[in-house]
Amino acid sequence: MKQLLTLLLAFTFTMSVSAQEKILKVLAIGNSFSEDGIENYLYDLAKADGQQIIIGNMYIGGASIELHVKNSREDKASYSYRKVGLDGKKMTTKDVSISHAIADEDWDYISLQQASPFSGQHTVIMKDLPELIRYVNSLKKPHTKLLYHQTWAYQQDSDHKGFANYDKSQEKMYASIVDATKKISKMKDFDLVVPAGTAIQNARTSSQGDTYTRDGYHLELNFGRFTAACTWYEKLLGKDVRKNSYKPEQVTDKQAKIAKQAAHKAVKKPFKVSKVKI
Repeated sequence: MKQLLTLLLAFTFTMSVSAQEKILKVLAIGNSFSEDGIENYLYDLAKADGQQIIIGNMYIGGASIELHVKNSREDKASYSYRKVGLDGKKMTTKDVSISHAIADEDWDYISLQQASPFSGQHTVIMKDLPELIRYVNSLKKPHTKLLYHQTWAYQQDSDHKGFANYDKSQEKMYASIVDATKKISKMKDFDLVVPAGTAIQNARTSSQGDTYTRDGYHLELNFGRFTAACTWYEKLLGKDVRKNSYKPEQVTDKQAKIAKQAAHKAVKKPFKVSKVKI
């Protein structure tokens, strides 16, 4: 009887551990571009696949890597911490520090990214990125992996001041982002690069055209954000997003097909535009 009880306890513990392992936990130290990428639709895509997920986003609008480093030095509680729990509900906590957010969960992945005006400027990125990496590594769990979020080029007619850094050329901005991200991907610090920028560029080759931002730089709220979320889903879970059944209500079947195709092609070829013939 005692032996049977021991076996039952061991089985229960194993099942409990197994259940815990099924929860994917992702934290972004970012800005409005990480808001566009992971706060909307990523949870729904994971849920449709039976994957439990917790999503965190450390938000300051327009925050650069340089600002994240300054905040880390002072352990400054200046972030809006947006967290999507297992129930899919988003909770926002004001005045949170990076150290607090990292300690809040046993994260599987922590994402870093550059502010969009400098996203294609490798020398600017590298001025502060190594220090931010060291800081995050000093706080994260040993199993937590770092990933880099490749963001997107602006719309062709964008009036963002940072567009001048790329001669107001979408093609030049995208090429610069690819060049910078390709170099960063070779760093041993990062396990993954999420090619959201390439996914958006792929989608722009479709019949939807250059309509993926709502203001010239932030993603369109429905099919734009869905395209980025599809890229995160496929990269994080290693599953073909084209086979995922989820589609937001506000997104048409055609737009959803374009989004999934663009994301899938970006994961396959993260540093090159692949045409989406839809």
